[in-house]
Amino acid sequence: MAGSSPAGRGSYQWSSPERSRLLSILTDDRNTELSHQDALAAAQAEHDRVRETALRVYHEYELEEENKRVLEKQKRILELQKKEEERIRHEEQLRAEEERLRALKLTTVPKLPPEPPAPEPAPATAPANKSTTAQTPTQSTPTTNHQAAPSTKASLFGLAQPASVNGLTAQVNGASTPKSAQPQQPKPSQTASQGLASPFAPTSAVNPFLRTAAPQQNGLSTSAPLKPQVVPEVDRYIEIHRNLKKLRLSLAQQAKVSPPLKQRMGDMRRELRKNMGQLVGEKGGNRKQITAIQALLNESLSGTVPSELIDPHDFITDKREPVEGATHNGPQLPSLFIYLLNHFSKSIINQFINECGAQPKSADPIGVITAMMFSNKAYLWRGKTLIDILMAKFRVVCPVLFGYRGSEKTEQGRLRLGWKKDGPGWTDEQQHIDRMKGLGVGYAAISLRDFSKSPNANPWPPSKYWTSMAKIVNTPPAEISNTQCVVLRAMIEICEERFLHFYGSAAIAALRKALVEFPAKAEAKTPGVSGLQVLAQIFKRDMGLEL
Repeated sequence: MAGSSPAGRGSYQWSSPERSRLLSILTDDRNTELSHQDALAAAQAEHDRVRETALRVYHEYELEEENKRVLEKQKRILELQKKEEERIRHEEQLRAEEERLRALKLTTVPKLPPEPPAPEPAPATAPANKSTTAQTPTQSTPTTNHQAAPSTKASLFGLAQPASVNGLTAQVNGASTPKSAQPQQPKPSQTASQGLASPFAPTSAVNPFLRTAAPQQNGLSTSAPLKPQVVPEVDRYIEIHRNLKKLRLSLAQQAKVSPPLKQRMGDMRRELRKNMGQLVGEKGGNRKQITAIQALLNESLSGTVPSELIDPHDFITDKREPVEGATHNGPQLPSLFIYLLNHFSKSIINQFINECGAQPKSADPIGVITAMMFSNKAYLWRGKTLIDILMAKFRVVCPVLFGYRGSEKTEQGRLRLGWKKDGPGWTDEQQHIDRMKGLGVGYAAISLRDFSKSPNANPWPPSKYWTSMAKIVNTPPAEISNTQCVVLRAMIEICEERFLHFYGSAAIAALRKALVEFPAKAEAKTPGVSGLQVLAQIFKRDMGLEL
């Protein structure tokens, strides 16, 4: 073995599977450019494979994490929903308990009337007469007290109390004393003559079993002979509202036989509503809308679209005679013109309700275009405005402005306050408050307009604003409602500077009545009452106005 060849060991050493690879490396062309390119390509392919694998794993991990986040977010949302539902349920229970507590606080047990004085000894010949005489004071006393309280409030802001009508009946807060009479709307001429007292102020329930006390002079009752009762006037604004509904039906009948009227009437109504919805608060930004609305009204007056002529007296509160120089002096006007004024008024009311409750400042441009249209001499009849059409709608949706009041806890009371029906029931309280806010600030935006530099007459002057405020603050303490307070605050909140501009120191006295004395005398401390008191503090803080 010692002399044997080592070839066998060498053969065993190189018999490996890597021999071909090593041979390829150890070849003579291993340092050529082509060999290096092949090696780089192989390395790049391996790098790409590893990179793609890493990216795929990373994307799968991200997707998994995103799914986890979504599931956790859904879980948190469900937990928050459960918490909110539980909170709302607790708040509803608390509100129900508070309403029950308020109802219990408002429940009072009426006191017994005072005992009648013992009858004096009388001759045996006339016992019946004495007993009748003894009963008379106990029957007349409650009525006398009922009338004495409101009479002190009728002279709000230092104005004199209105006298009786034709000397026939005494008035309490502008309402006549006959028991069968329902409060009704007077004509503007009578309203102006009676100052701040409400000629149709809503009254509380009158006991039909109480006898009416006679008018008093210097605190002493006078024994006047019996006189016939004065029949109260019908609420004219309600009549106008009914007449407007009849007019709408009449135009629908006319359209059936007049195709031009049918086509143009619908287009005019839609164009009017569209332009009213495009009003903006920027100065000069409503010229296009004003021009379009005036063009529609002018077209309806020109007779281009044929429509029947009607008597405008059905849509106003006063009797008018021809006036020299008036544009329209005839006994009739085109029904299409009154129809468009009706829809114009309806759009104004809808704008106030839908926009101005949450954004009171948006009422100003609506008030500007309202005063502009109803004061335009081209749209007057016999020299006077036709704004009674708009006020009839105000009377229906916000009776508080016209002195009506009622209990928010009764069906009849809500109807008298203008609470809107929602199917068989009523709209919720927040919707009602938003409606009243918008209507209150809208009424102020119309009535507190300065016409000192305008050649036209103010269609609804500031005195109407004063009268409406007086009718609210003249309410007896037991009859003050949350609706009245909401409307009163909306009338004042952003319009106090204009009010002070028109009435000066008298306006300060009126604001003291409205924001200090009126909420202080309210028996039910509702959120609206607190809102008035807060507004007084805001004026003191921001304006330095000490009420």
